[in-house]
Amino acid sequence: MSIAREIAPAKLNLALHVRGKLPDGRHEIETVFAFCTDGDRLTAEPADDLTLAISGPFGADLSADEDNLVIKAAQALAKAVAVRAGAAITLEKRLPIASGIGGGSADAAAALRLLTSLWRIDPAHASAVAPELGSDVPPCLLSLPAKGVGAGDTLTIIDLGELSRAPVLLVNPRVPLSTAEVFASWDGVSSGSLDDWRDGGNDLQSAATKLAPQITTVLSWLSAQVGALYSRMSGSGATCFAIFDSEQTRDDAAVSVPREWWSLATHLR
Repeated sequence: MSIAREIAPAKLNLALHVRGKLPDGRHEIETVFAFCTDGDRLTAEPADDLTLAISGPFGADLSADEDNLVIKAAQALAKAVAVRAGAAITLEKRLPIASGIGGGSADAAAALRLLTSLWRIDPAHASAVAPELGSDVPPCLLSLPAKGVGAGDTLTIIDLGELSRAPVLLVNPRVPLSTAEVFASWDGVSSGSLDDWRDGGNDLQSAATKLAPQITTVLSWLSAQVGALYSRMSGSGATCFAIFDSEQTRDDAAVSVPREWWSLATHLR
């Protein structure tokens, strides 16, 4: 029996500027996406019905019912192509929930890639379904460095140059944050041009730190590490990251992360 496998890479916003509101009520943003080589893991094998089992260190925080984005993605794709086959999907949840690094969107996107392979269908169907599942699903489906505008789902692939495959350390103070609450707390101040993400920042950081003051501590800690080139908060938080000049400096930082925080030493894709 064939088993399909996919990684749902952790998503990072190297910079994120909020521009206002779109006519449909979503926030208009300008952002630069990057993805890590590590993340949640999904497998699927042929079955009569669509089912989802969840494991992993953060699996207990999720429900496997029809509200789960993985199930929604599978159902949407099956409907789009009139597939009658099912799939037994397993999600190994290795990344924290509600943490600004893709979460359900990355898992949904991985499910679309997974089932495209398992059901042997045209990948164009996954691309058509992705926007219906949320603004972050199209960039997570792509899982390549890209600039996103509109709601973040109008994408232009970019080249990270010398930072491609760069060592990166993700740190989360184990505080879940609601994206909706963070956007609702945004102060309305939009940063300037995002021609170069290195000159940008994250317009949601102020709102996020009001809800989770620990973010300030995490960012201060990351920026103080030897070899840290850039440190930012990702998405709506509370995960922060630092890009390092070498694997050695990243690994030195990783071993000194306070025990009460979650961390992941990985690379950019």
